Amino acid sequence: MDEIETAPGSGADTWFVYLLRCRDHSLYAGITLDPERRCREHNRQRSQASRYVWARRPAMLAWQLAVADKNTALKLEYRLKRLTRKQKEQLLQDPEGWRQLLC
Repeated sequence: MDEIETAPGSGADTWFVYLLRCRDHSLYAGITLDPERRCREHNRQRSQASRYVWARRPAMLAWQLAVADKNTALKLEYRLKRLTRKQKEQLLQDPEGWRQLLC
């Protein structure tokens, strides 16, 4: 697999991969420049929300990771979306477990 780099800080051009926890306890993965703003959009603006999250509101930000660039964020989001719910839950419980997605 390609090596994925995380960003050291959170500057204006820092991309994030995030997980939202929905009302039904499911997890939704996405990418954004501002995870907190994006979470608000999913909850408050139907035109900006994903259909999945809109139908399961309210959603809360469960996890976020700053990454090097948009391309890196897209690759990591793809990997997250391929995981089962059980695997995502395990990663949330083990901070070091996220490293396996980064390599």
